[in-house]
Amino acid sequence: MATGTKTKLNVHEAKTNLSKYLDRIEQGESILLCRRNKVIAEIKPVQGERLEPRPIGLAKGAFAVPAEFFEPLPDDILAHFIKNA
Repeated sequence: MATGTKTKLNVHEAKTNLSKYLDRIEQGESILLCRRNKVIAEIKPVQGERLEPRPIGLAKGAFAVPAEFFEPLPDDILAHFIKNA
């Protein structure tokens, strides 16, 4: 089966032949799961695990945190965070 192919499949057929369809999903195929011929879900392969660690610091220098960020919040906004205030 080609990667990116989508097959419509009724729930009964999916339950009856689940292993067969899971093999096809592992090969890159997506399954549109239907109830009474109405699509209710899509089952598709998950992306593989990363082979390299995520890069750190890609946005370095792209923005600056303003000094106001570290100032206390006004009382009217703090009241929303404090129970029974």
